[in-house]
Amino acid sequence: MLDDGLTAALLAGKVAALARAVSIVENGRPGFEELLATLHPRLGRARRIGLTGPPGAGKSTMTEGLVIGYRGQGLRVAVVAVDPTSPFTGGALLGDRIRMERVALDPGVYIRSMATRGSLGGLATATREVCDVLDAAGFERIIVETVGVGQSELDVTRMADSTALILVPESGDGIQTLKSGIIEAADLFVVNKAD
Repeated sequence: MLDDGLTAALLAGKVAALARAVSIVENGRPGFEELLATLHPRLGRARRIGLTGPPGAGKSTMTEGLVIGYRGQGLRVAVVAVDPTSPFTGGALLGDRIRMERVALDPGVYIRSMATRGSLGGLATATREVCDVLDAAGFERIIVETVGVGQSELDVTRMADSTALILVPESGDGIQTLKSGIIEAADLFVVNKAD
């Protein structure tokens, strides 16, 4: 059974209610389906931007830059940063916000780290639903940063309005570019860093 006060507090912009609602959805706790159903009529206002690419390409740095740019336009921004879960310990560092310290304390920015919990595809199982909660909460931009991915982790392209693939120099030859996978699914290519 869902607490009626939670939805009202979430829609009123209370950060504690937002964090609680995200946790309920992320963990599939009792009432999460009811919460999502209640929020469903309020979806569709946020633009969802996916940032993906190999480990170390600069996704978190790019995320922070986008947040700064959007905040400069007066937009409220949410970030969902997905980190890998260790196959050995089952733990996750959830350290992406460390790289975004310039925006982490901005009241117009909400950053949520999520562990993949073994989910493949570059995202956590509940990433889309968590983005729905953020959309209903009134964020105008939702940036989804995937774990470091390879060629076939395409989940972010299926749930974002637009996806940027962050690459480093010398990420492959011309044949690599022609191969199917994430290279043909991204909307924007960003070559980051330099030799």
